[in-house]
Amino acid sequence: MTERKPMSSMAGFTLLEIMVALAIFATLAAAVLSASQYVLKQSSAVEQRLFAAWLADNQLNELRLQSRLEVGQQQRLVQMDQRDWQLRQHISATDDPRLLRADVHVSVPGREHTLHRATGWIPVRDE
Repeated sequence: MTERKPMSSMAGFTLLEIMVALAIFATLAAAVLSASQYVLKQSSAVEQRLFAAWLADNQLNELRLQSRLEVGQQQRLVQMDQRDWQLRQHISATDDPRLLRADVHVSVPGREHTLHRATGWIPVRDE
């Protein structure tokens, strides 16, 4: 004849153990969710800065290709990646009469915060 074990010695989890495990799991899930939201927010900011860097470099290259540049400031809106971007450029004379300095600032329209700034030196073309 087999001996029956009392209920208290049977293997298994108690309700309290299950509730503690669920509480730990819920805490970890909340931490992972918070971290993933932070990563998404940061990747969006990095993407914005990357597009701003491309736009600034493109603008500097376009300025280098122009046959005649005027010293002064200009501002214009550009569309890239289905978004509007504000380009501000300032062209100034340098100590060397053969070079001009070009500063390009890229930002989101309506905000003064510059996402990317690029500086380049452009040779003066004699015509």
